[in-house]
Amino acid sequence: MIRRAETGQRQTELADAALLIIATRGITALTTRALAEQVGLTSGAIFKHFASLDALLEAVVGRVEAVLDSTFPEEATSSPLERLEHFIEARTTAVGERVGMLRLLLSEQFQLALPKQGAERLSRCVQKTRAFVVTTLRDAQAAGEVRADVSAEALGPIVMGTIQMLALTRSRNGDAAATREALLTLLSTAVPTKPRKVP
Repeated sequence: MIRRAETGQRQTELADAALLIIATRGITALTTRALAEQVGLTSGAIFKHFASLDALLEAVVGRVEAVLDSTFPEEATSSPLERLEHFIEARTTAVGERVGMLRLLLSEQFQLALPKQGAERLSRCVQKTRAFVVTTLRDAQAAGEVRADVSAEALGPIVMGTIQMLALTRSRNGDAAATREALLTLLSTAVPTKPRKVP
């Protein structure tokens, strides 16, 4: 039992190290040799945990799925806007600590380098996130917590894009507070009635 737990922990560590290589050097730099050097093992030791590079890539996809799933809040625990705020914070932190996830999720080139099933699983992650954001925005609009003059479908990509920027800012040790505040202001129900004149 302990042996299996240790193996699972080591596979998680290796998947995180692979995400770091993807973030800093690209997916083509991800080889068993590069991974072994990253974690201080021999190439042979990597194959004790993964039968092939494809198996490693599948484990990386599984790690992405697990991390992203952990960022979805409990539905019944708070108001829609609070759920959205918790999601933004959790997703920003999780992805900001593993920027390689963004590369895998957003780059078609990277997804083409994955086994087909892995690329399909990542596409489902994006679809699940989009569905959650849009549904939560709709619920927040119905509760009067988020502006309703713009559809949830139109606000969804803005929220998702902001999360990506917040994650990148976090990974570069930047101050993400202003961006988060700007998003919440944009979503606010207090919408100006007159457009601002540009000189």
